[in-house]
Amino acid sequence: MRSVQDHLAAVLAAAGPVPPLDVVLHDASGCILAADVVAPVDVPAVPVATRDGYAVAADDTYGAGAHGPDLPVAHDLHAGSPAGLRHVPGTAVRVASGAPLPLGADAVVPIEETDRGQARVAFQRVAVAGQHVRYAGADVRAGELVLTAGTRLGARQIALAAAMGRGRLTVHPTPRVVLLSVGSELVEPTTAARPGTVFEVDGHALEAAVRDAGATPVRVGAVPDEQAVLREALEDQLVRADLVVLTGGLSELAHDTVKDVLAPLGTVRIDQVAMTPGLRHGFGTVGALGLDAGERGGRTVPLFALQGHPVAAQVSFEVFVRPALRAMAGHTELFRPSVTATATHGWASPPGLRQFVPATVLGSPDEGYRATPIGDPSAPSTTALSHANALAVVGEGDVTVHPGSVVHCLVLEG
Repeated sequence: MRSVQDHLAAVLAAAGPVPPLDVVLHDASGCILAADVVAPVDVPAVPVATRDGYAVAADDTYGAGAHGPDLPVAHDLHAGSPAGLRHVPGTAVRVASGAPLPLGADAVVPIEETDRGQARVAFQRVAVAGQHVRYAGADVRAGELVLTAGTRLGARQIALAAAMGRGRLTVHPTPRVVLLSVGSELVEPTTAARPGTVFEVDGHALEAAVRDAGATPVRVGAVPDEQAVLREALEDQLVRADLVVLTGGLSELAHDTVKDVLAPLGTVRIDQVAMTPGLRHGFGTVGALGLDAGERGGRTVPLFALQGHPVAAQVSFEVFVRPALRAMAGHTELFRPSVTATATHGWASPPGLRQFVPATVLGSPDEGYRATPIGDPSAPSTTALSHANALAVVGEGDVTVHPGSVVHCLVLEG
């Protein structure tokens, strides 16, 4: 039997970042930057006004006030006006916020500190050189390293790239995850139930989980327990996949559909992993089916085979698949946050297996956390998991959790 640590190590060893791709800014949002970004220009390129008002030479406003001098208004400038207008000493230029500062002007007097004159303008107070002016390079200097590889690109980083005129960025694209559920008994929840059928849960649950992990799900739906059909589905979908997740078809009591199909196609191995729920797992890589490594160009795709029980599939996703997706997307933080909590109730845990129990964790760092199991820890249900905000983790060597025991908890949501 394989340990959870060994299985996770094998997963992460095979789950390298998706090859970098040069994409437009719209498609870069949420991705991890794959190459450093150096500013090609100063931002802003020229000094600009930061307030609506009048651009002046500060010395020309000396004596401003009730009886001070006023200045003729020589010009109007708006955001987008060409730079290079030369300021005439002893005059003012009406400027909008974002307009280039005239050459020779060194201050902007806000419009509310003036009489708002159009031909001549009077000022309420003396201006100070540099006031309400954003100088060239105030945000970024040309040649400066502004974004480092490994940065997650959100609104603020996209804004910076756009401000520098970068319309494209090199990123690790979000992995595309093909989801197939194996089982002749599976029907869509929109289908009327009939004897012998089971609603298809795994595909819908994992589609949401993949999206939550920051990847792109491609849900194929249910595939019957027929080797030829499963093989054909894999052939059709592998071309669009960066990772494949199969659920179901791993039973050792019946014909082992998934194992028989995957055995000749790559390095996928089926193991008993020392955990509950989710004892039986498959993981490895596959390539373009029916082709040898040379014909595939060396490209292989990681593949997970998970048990079909919805709780087992979701727990396995959290423990193994989600960290792999984060690694493939270029993230350095691969795992959910975890906390230690005091168990409010006791329960039994099977010897030799790492147990994952749906739980509610409440508390704070100052007061500590409390973990309450939901439902029967020995038989976790979709209902219990749906109400949990964490998974309480019991080690392989522990057979009993007592009230007041300290347990580690994998936090699923805040």
